[in-house]
Amino acid sequence: MIVNKLNLLKKMLVPSYDVSALKTELNAKGWRLTPQREKILGTFLNLPKGEHLSAEDLHQELLSQQENISLSTVYRSVKLMTRMGILRELELAEGHKHYELNQSQAHHHHLVCVQCNKTIEFEDVAINKHSIAQCQQQGFELLDCQLTITTICPEARLMGWPSALPHDWVCSRVKAQATLS
Repeated sequence: MIVNKLNLLKKMLVPSYDVSALKTELNAKGWRLTPQREKILGTFLNLPKGEHLSAEDLHQELLSQQENISLSTVYRSVKLMTRMGILRELELAEGHKHYELNQSQAHHHHLVCVQCNKTIEFEDVAINKHSIAQCQQQGFELLDCQLTITTICPEARLMGWPSALPHDWVCSRVKAQATLS
């Protein structure tokens, strides 16, 4: 029952996210747009394009707006809003989950600096086509496609931050294991 309700919600949500229309639709499907969820949605609607927030960042932003909302309410709300398809969950840096408004039907990807966490969004039709083809070949249904490329941005390089990437660490471990064998 809940899964069917969530699937219906995902299909009905439109990228415009007009709050009053969304509230009407949610109520019609048995969900409520609580004041807390409305404030969370409003925060995401007002973010600059390409901006992502963790639950902790979102909580701090709401507190700075004098909103009385607990961190646990923020976590529960972003989890529900993600399941409903309103928010998109991303793992951009070191396993920390970030969220963005799920406005675009097109899949987009991210370049993330491992030093300063600068994040740049990009779209790539070839990646999307390849993802669709792979899903079709294996009989899967594509729900989402996220590619996160870990990088060192130009600003971080100019500041002299080390550019040791996880790839370097993995290669070093493989070499060390080969030497021990």
